[in-house]
Amino acid sequence: MSLHFIAYSPDVESVEPDFDENVRTVLAKLEQHITGSLTSDGAGRALREAHAKGYGLVRGEVEILDGLPKEYAQGIYAAPGRHDALVRFSNGSAHPGPDHRLGGAVGLALKMFDVDGPTLLEDEPDSRTFDYNAINSPVFFCSTVRHYLFVQELFFRAGAYFTEGRHGRHRFYHDYVTGMGALPPDEWAWDELLAFLALAQRPMVNVLLSTYTTMGAVRHGDHIAKVRLAPDPTCAAAVVERRMAPAATAEFFRPALVAELRERPYVFDIQVQLCTDPDHMPVEDLTVEWPEWRSPYVTVARLRFPAQDISGPDNLERMDALSFTPWRVPAAHRPLGSIMRARKEAYRRSSLLRHRLNHQERREPRTADEVLPLTAPGPTTTAPEVPGPATGP
Repeated sequence: MSLHFIAYSPDVESVEPDFDENVRTVLAKLEQHITGSLTSDGAGRALREAHAKGYGLVRGEVEILDGLPKEYAQGIYAAPGRHDALVRFSNGSAHPGPDHRLGGAVGLALKMFDVDGPTLLEDEPDSRTFDYNAINSPVFFCSTVRHYLFVQELFFRAGAYFTEGRHGRHRFYHDYVTGMGALPPDEWAWDELLAFLALAQRPMVNVLLSTYTTMGAVRHGDHIAKVRLAPDPTCAAAVVERRMAPAATAEFFRPALVAELRERPYVFDIQVQLCTDPDHMPVEDLTVEWPEWRSPYVTVARLRFPAQDISGPDNLERMDALSFTPWRVPAAHRPLGSIMRARKEAYRRSSLLRHRLNHQERREPRTADEVLPLTAPGPTTTAPEVPGPATGP
């Protein structure tokens, strides 16, 4: 069956009321949280306002596939090629702490190098890097910046809620749905709460076994898309340390990742889902999962990790010095929707403040080698060639 893909145009986005004012409030709270994290979390350094705890920085390579259908061969994917890459795995929480307290919401941030074209960041148009920020859920837990104001405050206070046990959890859910009492009943955030619960209840598995999505829509050249990174089934089947056991140890995500990459290479498929129905595959409502029966995900590239040793403490230091943002892309891959637009200045402001408070140089690297020279655990091993699935819709 032939699919009709919706063409990209600027009017696929809508203007949220009070967007600029709400973003300014988000930024003020964000900066207050980051500054306070120097002492509140006992780390002695300023932390990210989300994904505060990293599990490892991994060296990789992205291979863009040849022979893609024209609808998918757009932007960076228009021609086959290879790009060095770095990947940060992290927990989605705004706080550090033992893994069993932080839950199973895990992020994958990808940075590709030597990408042609100016980025959408006005202060670094010529970086020649390309970022994806993805998490192990197909949906996000809010769709408007107005509601994110309440969610942001709740997440910053999450520890206080959940230390109260069942009563505290109930208050948290009530405040989530009602916007801390500010939303009228016909605007209560039930869909947002369900999306949050789905993410919070993700099983704790090896980070190599999760599928990561952009959640928000992006431009894909002439079309509109969502992007995900899915484990190659052959590689996933070979993973030894699979389900994490919180009762056994406080730290399990990073040790499991280190152990797997020391022993074997790994592959993720980079996949694109094109929008065919703006009503059932909306740009602005991030709580809606785009149905795959309306438009399947198609593999456009592969992210390959050679076997490597990421066990040293310097790995986490190098990871912490990097910044990732969905706006470090060419115009052909522009993020779409209110939440994605709000992320542009939020990610930039967060990175600037965090680097300043931590006395870190903030400079976008030109090559992966500048950040993480590949350290093989033994004889250099390359990721296996994996036969590609059919790339047609």
